[in-house]
Amino acid sequence: MPARIQPTARQMRLGAELRKLREAAGLSSRDAAGLLGVTPAQMSQFEAGNAGINGERVRRLAAHYSCADAELIEALVEMATDRTRGWWERYRGVLPPSFLDLAELEYHATFIQEIGTTHVTGPLQTEDYARAVFRYWRPELPRGELDARVAHRMQRKAVLAREGEALYTAVLHEAVLRTRVADRLVARAQLDEVLRQAERPGVTVRVIPFDVDGFAGASAALLYAGGRVPALDTVQKDTPSGSGFVDAAAQLQAMRTLFRKVESASLEPARSRDYIHRLVKEL
Repeated sequence: MPARIQPTARQMRLGAELRKLREAAGLSSRDAAGLLGVTPAQMSQFEAGNAGINGERVRRLAAHYSCADAELIEALVEMATDRTRGWWERYRGVLPPSFLDLAELEYHATFIQEIGTTHVTGPLQTEDYARAVFRYWRPELPRGELDARVAHRMQRKAVLAREGEALYTAVLHEAVLRTRVADRLVARAQLDEVLRQAERPGVTVRVIPFDVDGFAGASAALLYAGGRVPALDTVQKDTPSGSGFVDAAAQLQAMRTLFRKVESASLEPARSRDYIHRLVKEL
């Protein structure tokens, strides 16, 4: 199988997890290659996500690595055999890979928790709001790419429509809800959209008011995506200069703790909706 030109974040994550299992077993890359009857170079490609690996080989490696976590093994096999070509594929070559990786991450997530301290979180944004945000940070974008970024963001709303409880939770600071990225009409429409989405059974929106005590997380914006098993959870951090994924165990634990801290400073969902209704009336 030829090497991939540009592996996705999901493919690289599979390779990274296989490398972690090998290192935990105290085996070298050459040792692992011998177990599969491949060259060390091929093994390195598997672990970098630059080449595909089938489910049978994943199971063989897990057995030789003495991995007893059956759920993790099945999750890795699923990643290895997944051939999903989601809606985001139409943007390949049009938008930066990070956009596609984020959409794929959300598609496979068992739950999503977001903190919005700079903007309304992506899946909750209206088209006009998203367009204003992209224009502000990247005013030089050609019209075609700007339209593609907005369209991509609107399609991310698909995660809000999935069946189940507590699938998507957003904690938004009052500053985010009051900031007018465009004008009064766009701001009102954005608050209405947040309220509309908050009525979905699988969506929870919580607000942190200005006057809450003990909140020091103004820079805590993040997206936490649950994996099939906790070891495969992922955090996406988004900044004006770019975005990246975090998956180291210690960092994931720190992000879980951060989310709990931020969530504890927010109002309950019903009170949060009432709070947003009051903000709408002020516009």
